[in-house]
Amino acid sequence: MNSEAIWAEGAQQFQQMFANGWTQALESFQKMDLGNAKAPMPLRLAPEKLQALQAQYLQEATDLWQRGLQQGPSAAGDKRFSGEGWAQNPVAAFSAAAYLLNARTLMQLAEAVEADEKTRARIRFGVEQWMAAMAPSNFLAFNPDAQKKALETQGESIAKGIANLLHDLRQGHVSMTDESLFEVGRNVATTEGAVVFENDLFQLIEYKPLTAKVYERPFLMVPPCINKFYILDLQPENSLVRYAVEQGHRTFVVSWRNPDASLGHKTWDDYIDEAVLTAIATVQKIAGAEQINALGFCVGGTMLANALAVLAARGEAPVASATFLTTLIDFADTGILDVFIDEAFVRFREMQMGQGGMMKGQDLASTFSFLRPNDLVWNYVVGNYLKGETPPPFDLLYWNSDSTNLPGPYYAWYLRNFYLENKLVQPGALTVCGEKIDLGRVDLPTYIYGSREDHIVPITAAYASTQALPGDKRFVMGASGHIAGVINPPAKGKRSHWIRADGQLPPTLDEWLAGATEHKGSWWPDWAAWLQGHAGKQIAAPKAYGKAPRFKAIEPAPGRYVKQKA
Repeated sequence: MNSEAIWAEGAQQFQQMFANGWTQALESFQKMDLGNAKAPMPLRLAPEKLQALQAQYLQEATDLWQRGLQQGPSAAGDKRFSGEGWAQNPVAAFSAAAYLLNARTLMQLAEAVEADEKTRARIRFGVEQWMAAMAPSNFLAFNPDAQKKALETQGESIAKGIANLLHDLRQGHVSMTDESLFEVGRNVATTEGAVVFENDLFQLIEYKPLTAKVYERPFLMVPPCINKFYILDLQPENSLVRYAVEQGHRTFVVSWRNPDASLGHKTWDDYIDEAVLTAIATVQKIAGAEQINALGFCVGGTMLANALAVLAARGEAPVASATFLTTLIDFADTGILDVFIDEAFVRFREMQMGQGGMMKGQDLASTFSFLRPNDLVWNYVVGNYLKGETPPPFDLLYWNSDSTNLPGPYYAWYLRNFYLENKLVQPGALTVCGEKIDLGRVDLPTYIYGSREDHIVPITAAYASTQALPGDKRFVMGASGHIAGVINPPAKGKRSHWIRADGQLPPTLDEWLAGATEHKGSWWPDWAAWLQGHAGKQIAAPKAYGKAPRFKAIEPAPGRYVKQKA
């Protein structure tokens, strides 16, 4: 058989493989919990694009085969195949290179589908999930590094991998770090303080001053309720809480209760009224301050914006300035999360839990992990189970695995009114706590931060807050992602941030970037300088927590709410 015949047969085999692969990718996508029971729609591809992609594939397959004969195939640039075993084993190297070729082709086909952008985004997401799962590195039979380790350890790595798998099955999630090395209150969430108020939804923690004087306006942090608050207080060296205390701010943090079935009826209004508004008023009373400064992180920022709009509607202004960290206020661009959200999905969630019930924390955590499947799922599958390794200790990943539940009514309302209908930026479209809210009335200084590689709050969406909020605003962009970009202490000297010296906030991020300047290191000092300008004069630091007789220390920080498991 001549070479042309061989490659003709190869082309035929590819076409069959491609048809099967495409079907499997779509089936995988359809099985995702998107709340859409519709049958898959037939996909349309322009014949000329399909023909061009097939020709390109055959050419690249030919080149791959020839390189393999001459110098060995290469999967350089993909860390999944960077181990020595892949380079030393020609068969494994070829399988990796062929997999990457097939993956590229499938993604190119996904891009070529004739459909609206949302449908194409969903197809891309489904194909990405399928391809990530099908990587040869995920299977012992195809992973030479795992095979080599099994031989070197005389099978011990396989036995340890099975033990790791059984352990993770019992705990209900893939281990991203050695969780046995961390304990909340012992080596994470260790900044000294006390709980000075609590109700069914949250505990209010006040932190011990580290300076002789503090600013007269106290400082309240509102973290996301879909996570534990101690992302803001991991270790002393990377704690934003401790940093704020060191800057001379009398600092308070909302520690959310991890809700169980008894709180399954709680609504968005309940969280704004009984938690955020209550926390603001309580900090005012404890400090005896007319105004406070507040910070909201992620969903905590969305909740803070709602609370400020409610207060504005009531003609009240207890907050002097607000900081929004990686916060969605304008939900026009929600990035990859948009693939999950449509009318059918939201209606399904409303029927399922809109009147009561619980959105399980582990389900939310899994969703966010699969937004980056290679880094946050399969990387650990390979290390933990195929190689029998224990992942290294990492406080951030320990926090990431410490999931929290959400009351169903809260979650369903949030999906419809923000993600689906984007009502927060529509004046008078939302009624929260009995008030028709309008962000145009939230006229106070704001510091808005977004992370450049954020896959949860896209940087364009973070920037959109500058157009949605009135008042004096400062926008800063940091490097890295949703968490690592925020938790970037100055002492580490890592990453960069971008600022416009002229303070201009044009309509789009691209226009803003055209006039922005990169600065090495953390954005924290810039924020600290800004916050100082809104903190008022300095007064003697309090000698006791809370304010007797009503607000006494209940228990030491971090309190018991944060220790509740989902």
